[in-house]
Amino acid sequence: METFNHIINGFGVALMPINLWYTFVGVLIGTIVGILPGIGPSASIALLIPVTYGMDPASGLIMMAGVYYGTKYGGSTTAILIRTPGEAASVMTSIDGYEMARNGRAGAALAISAIGSFIAGTLGVVALTLFAVPLASTALKFGPAEYFTLMLFALTAVASLSGKSPAKGLLSTILGLMIATIGIDLQSGQQRFTAGIAEFQDGIGFIVVVVGMFALAEVFRGLEKIHTGTSDPAMRITGKLWITKEEWRRSKGPIWRGSILGFLIGIWPGAGGSIASLLSYSAVKRLS
Repeated sequence: METFNHIINGFGVALMPINLWYTFVGVLIGTIVGILPGIGPSASIALLIPVTYGMDPASGLIMMAGVYYGTKYGGSTTAILIRTPGEAASVMTSIDGYEMARNGRAGAALAISAIGSFIAGTLGVVALTLFAVPLASTALKFGPAEYFTLMLFALTAVASLSGKSPAKGLLSTILGLMIATIGIDLQSGQQRFTAGIAEFQDGIGFIVVVVGMFALAEVFRGLEKIHTGTSDPAMRITGKLWITKEEWRRSKGPIWRGSILGFLIGIWPGAGGSIASLLSYSAVKRLS
């Protein structure tokens, strides 16, 4: 009951008109910043922390939370419209979201992305509030064996996305592991595969790889089609901007499954949104 009272008190503070205004401003700024590829939630919050100086502590935290969630959603906007994920967790969104945009359903893709993010985020925060203590004690028991098993589990999920060509999935996994090993080894402090280049000591940023593989590939593909005179017509939105009843009916199951999977995977130390989105997409694809 004490936890329940704290939650009710928290909602009372968050639903104050001034805090709702700060939430709107934070989400708006976060969404605009999130559209820019390469600037993730952490960088956005770091850049906007000076804005909260002098504010009430609760209002400042609420605004920063709005920036975080807005940035997360902003990353899916570019993933859907131009197949360029704004941050790591939006990579899966670009697969089907971009195809919906090409078919004139960009509005529906953006809408269902926002609805799913809202439902999953709300459930995740409430569940974490209720089960934070036992989950924290479990997380402290994670050791090298558990981390290895978790990473192996995530990598094997690639096989379910490789379709009829397991070799492509295996090759992409190996290439990803090769890129990830560049930098300073966290255990020994030794340089790995830096080729004597000081900039490689920090490793290769995930967003750099994603932008290079998705965004630049689309740019060069478009330039090639323009040069050969076979460019695609401009994508136009057809039908309603909002989702239809049929699309909502088919989306309810994946949203709830993704919410539960995302919460369970998110509480594992070191997993993060990338693995959660990969496994959720894999599970939904198998059940589709």
